[in-house]
Amino acid sequence: MDFDAIVDNINSHNEKQPRKPFDLAKDKEILEQSTYYEKRIYDLEQLLDIAKSFCSTLDFSKLLESIVYICMAQMHVLGAEIFVRDAISNKVFNLETSKPEKGERKFSIPVNCPVSSTLLELKRPVSLTELKEITKDSKNIAKLEKLSPTLIVPLIEKSNHLSGILILQERIAIEEETTYTEYEQNMIMSIASLATVAINNASLLEMSSTDMMTHLRLKYFFFNQLTEAIDKAYQTDENIAVLMFDIDFFKKFNDTYGHECGDFVLISVANIIKSSLRETDIASRYGGEEFTVLLRKGKKEEAMKVAERIRKKIEDYDFVYNDQHLHVTVSGGVSVFDKEKNPVELPNIFVNQADSGLYMSKNNGRNQVTFFDPAVHKLKDENE
Repeated sequence: MDFDAIVDNINSHNEKQPRKPFDLAKDKEILEQSTYYEKRIYDLEQLLDIAKSFCSTLDFSKLLESIVYICMAQMHVLGAEIFVRDAISNKVFNLETSKPEKGERKFSIPVNCPVSSTLLELKRPVSLTELKEITKDSKNIAKLEKLSPTLIVPLIEKSNHLSGILILQERIAIEEETTYTEYEQNMIMSIASLATVAINNASLLEMSSTDMMTHLRLKYFFFNQLTEAIDKAYQTDENIAVLMFDIDFFKKFNDTYGHECGDFVLISVANIIKSSLRETDIASRYGGEEFTVLLRKGKKEEAMKVAERIRKKIEDYDFVYNDQHLHVTVSGGVSVFDKEKNPVELPNIFVNQADSGLYMSKNNGRNQVTFFDPAVHKLKDENE
């Protein structure tokens, strides 16, 4: 039998077969199911990408920023905010994605308030209206209301621990619909679960690299950041600076008023230093009563200006401990990386230069800041 005969035979057979009736309802159901599973597959792929994104950084502020933008894109909202449990006090959820106005305290909600308890108990997203109906906690609900939430999402760790609260703000209308479907609420809870794990990991790193008393970074974290900053400075030909401070006659505060007074002075000085810096700069407790600062951008004039501002603020600050007015001063040293004049390669040498400036300040009477000039210092060494 040739090929044409085979084709004719098949066609003849098909013509004799009865045609199945067209079932509109069933075909529509199959199409809907197909569309649903295609969306599920797409969303699962999205969740995998989101998980990868969350795992790509352990920097706390960058992670929160990433979570906010992902939630905005996935849920079609114009803004989002995140409250995170304070790892040190463990008593409040702080609004970490929004900066307080100058002079204001961080926006926070108590861990043991009815709003927090309700979110942990429900373990699902709620609207502000629903939360008002369930919880009679007017004070903390009023705080949430200021953020204009369209959905409030609990960040739950291991099913029995509230790590934070995610706030989704104004929603972009899609076909005039601004409410969240059950599917969307499930989706945001999946994202929230991934976010919770990432936030907890970043918080652990934050705690392990932070001095619990002063809340400044620890020495080893500072050196790690300084190493990266030096490498970058070589590539970009920019100036970076290291400032070093030491509290003058610190021992007398411990000896005269006790160690609690010494702690009070350390914490107060740390707060003044931190409040005097830009967000990109890093302050650390170097050890004992010594502090270091990394200015990511700063020539000699700018670095000396910042150091002098810190010194003057501390000198003018009214340290009051148990009704005693204490006079506290610091001595400082400054060193600046310059690819031509001071091409320092190692972080410990860079810090030692600032420390040499500090030593000169101490020798010259304290309560002053001295710039470490490598050319002058080298000349002194040669003369000696």
